[in-house]
Amino acid sequence: MMWTDQEQAVQRFEQLLNESVEIAGAEFKSFTGLPFVYVFPSGNTPREDIEDRLKWCAAKAMKGKRLSLAMNYVRRTQTFYVYRVRFLVPQRKMFCCGNFCDDCIRFTNP
Repeated sequence: MMWTDQEQAVQRFEQLLNESVEIAGAEFKSFTGLPFVYVFPSGNTPREDIEDRLKWCAAKAMKGKRLSLAMNYVRRTQTFYVYRVRFLVPQRKMFCCGNFCDDCIRFTNP
């Protein structure tokens, strides 16, 4: 089975988070099609360190892929933080389909 770059990045992101020292565990849930990450910090790890670790893991997961990160802090409880984390694909055309489109990739500067 072939995985898309986005699916590969999400899988690698989950793996890196669960291997992280600052994070005791991470749960991934989806509500209304939006992915949420429940992060259980190790000890009294501050929110800034958690966010730095999330960004580091995402950067490692996206390496070599044309993806970007959209991460938003949602809320905190006594035991975990909740973030909405999405890996976004480029919104512009990446190849010529041969249908003589007005926005063809052949007519743009790289």
